[in-house]
Amino acid sequence: MQFQVKSLPHRHLVSYDRSRLGLATTLSTGLCPLESVLFHGTRPGWIELIAGVMFSGKSEELVRRVRRAVIAKKRVQVFKSHLDARYAGLYTVSTHDGGLVDAEPVDSSEAVLRALRPDTEVVAVDEVQFLDDGIVAAANGLADRGVRVVLAGIDMDFRGLPFGPMPTLLAIAEIVDKLQAICVVCGGPASRNQRLVDGKPALWESPTIMVGGRESYEARCRHCHRVPRADEDQTALL
Repeated sequence: MQFQVKSLPHRHLVSYDRSRLGLATTLSTGLCPLESVLFHGTRPGWIELIAGVMFSGKSEELVRRVRRAVIAKKRVQVFKSHLDARYAGLYTVSTHDGGLVDAEPVDSSEAVLRALRPDTEVVAVDEVQFLDDGIVAAANGLADRGVRVVLAGIDMDFRGLPFGPMPTLLAIAEIVDKLQAICVVCGGPASRNQRLVDGKPALWESPTIMVGGRESYEARCRHCHRVPRADEDQTALL
């Protein structure tokens, strides 16, 4: 199968044969074939961001990239927010379908930098939306030093507003993958996190951060997403 990649610096199209970009490329670089084409001939060091709604496979994709980097014999460190102790516990990145990889819990961007080994080539951080804004400078600094930085996080909070450092990370990352889930109400593409309290939509005034799984959240599309305000019932009676 043929596909084309636009080479912006040279302003021409280059054709590649997918059959020639298979396992050998993956094993030597830790990247998938398309990523290798995009970064062939460049200096090492960039930021990859996996963003999207809950239950869309963000952690699963981060785990997949980490495992490929390990197969490629890269020196890898994995971190996660200390707020997320769901599923397999605090010291692993776990996916909703049971996938696992060991991780070090951190409570700040400074904690990531303190724990970083000098020979690390790939840094992965899951649930990055819970970290402080300093993670932006930290990720930029690591990429400038030649480190491949892989981040995964929820891009919007339960209200549908940008979450923590995610908007800036989306802007500075070289590679961005925005994943969607399936809306549990209508079956359409889900891009919103529906928080539930006692089975009902959480109020707008609720705290921004509340870690939970399927008992507390659902994936929904923009049309089925509901975030009522505390005074809605009274306003409706006027």
